Amino acid sequence: MSKVALVTGGSRGLGKNMAEALADKGLDVIITYKSNQEEADKVVALLESKGHKAAAMALDTAVSGSFEEFVTNLQSVLDTVFQTNHIDYLVNNAGIGIHASFAETTEEQFDTLMNIHFKGAFFLTQKLLPVLNDGGGIVNISTGLARFSSPGYAAYAAMKGAMETLTKYQAKELGARKIRVNIVAPGAIETDFGGGVVRDNNEMNAFLASQTALGRVGLPDDIGTVVAFLCSEDAKWVTAQRIEVSGGMFI
Repeated sequence: MSKVALVTGGSRGLGKNMAEALADKGLDVIITYKSNQEEADKVVALLESKGHKAAAMALDTAVSGSFEEFVTNLQSVLDTVFQTNHIDYLVNNAGIGIHASFAETTEEQFDTLMNIHFKGAFFLTQKLLPVLNDGGGIVNISTGLARFSSPGYAAYAAMKGAMETLTKYQAKELGARKIRVNIVAPGAIETDFGGGVVRDNNEMNAFLASQTALGRVGLPDDIGTVVAFLCSEDAKWVTAQRIEVSGGMFI
């Protein structure tokens, strides 16, 4: 029986690529989406075309009060679509970007980022522990901005820094169940994240490429394959690690 991975925010961008890469590794995949079911269904069809089982489920990771109902619905989907009652891997990918200077960040913006990037990932993972197989894995998503600083991302990067610390605690506390927990920190990537600034602003793209050892900004496929590696037996002895995938940005 194929193993099952759950990717939050898997209907577009990095999450979509992660789902594809996981399928290419031989996994069945469940993705979540916030509101765009049409795009999520396209990803499911793509994954199924690769010969794997797939499903899409609605989830707003900013609303922790919905997680218990989500887990109940997940158990039903696992039973009917995948003929199992557990997942093997969880990828906490869902996220948004808000660009605001430290001085101008509002409490509403702060709370939005915290609820999605830290509180949401914290408590969703907690709620999913009973359906996560022993010997499985969790992959959290951080950012290169937790290592280097770029004005306008103080709150966003702070939440990701919190996730990096949480990752080590999860690895320590879940190690008795042989669950591996790692965190991937992408550099600048050409997606629609943050309004597509890296992809669509030629001047910004060129500047970031000039500050990257490998001479270009990242593409979604640069990230998805690393996540898929961590969700495989190839990474069976890797846990509590922060893996930056930035092409050597700002080194």
